[in-house]
Amino acid sequence: MKNPRFKRILLKVGGESMIGNREYGIDPQAALEVAQKIKSIHDKGVQIAVVIGGGNIFRGIAGSKNGIDRATADYMGMLATIMNGLALQDALEKVNVSTRLQSALDMPSVAETFIRRKAIRHMEKGHVVILSAGTGVPYVTTDTGASLHALELNCDVFMKATKVNGVYEKDPMKFPDAKRYQTLSLKDAISMDDVQVMDTSALAMSQENNLAVMIFKLFEGDNLEKAVDGENIGTYVSNDVTTKLV
Repeated sequence: MKNPRFKRILLKVGGESMIGNREYGIDPQAALEVAQKIKSIHDKGVQIAVVIGGGNIFRGIAGSKNGIDRATADYMGMLATIMNGLALQDALEKVNVSTRLQSALDMPSVAETFIRRKAIRHMEKGHVVILSAGTGVPYVTTDTGASLHALELNCDVFMKATKVNGVYEKDPMKFPDAKRYQTLSLKDAISMDDVQVMDTSALAMSQENNLAVMIFKLFEGDNLEKAVDGENIGTYVSNDVTTKLV
């Protein structure tokens, strides 16, 4: 078995990965597929913290655009991530991966309260730590929350699993000839208006604290295993690379 390049990772998974063939909500089979991907790297000895979004249930920004107070909508989105966290915990334990679910909102009946040192200790013991409810405060995206948690937990890399295999010069869904960035400097990722990586706050935090970001497609072969091994998939975004198209 190949030794992984990254020993401790923060994996950000979109809530949409839990939908499966449904229009919204949680498909238990889809949750199991995500769990199997995580198990594949857990079995390699990688320490894993997972941040999962809530867009399959409720998206705070969308709620605020439809007339709900922004802070209230964001709290509703946090509750959606807790529901997804519970579903993912159940799926992981079905494939024999020990987990701990932590929440930035106090919900002692269903999850531990997030405590940095406790989360690190859980990972050291081989538990997958699922981090829900973002940062526990509104007006902060899950991307920014994930960057913050990656730094708090001393992760080697922030891995963002998406619908497309990396960052492209233009929308690959609309333009079949779009080229993928193999590497992208954090400086360029922030300054390029036509390149969508993640929100500017998350990128700025990563740049300031020298946190590398990998962006790749989760449901494509063994991409997650390749990502932790440091293979050339997706897009690697860092202060230590120059911007380069494939």
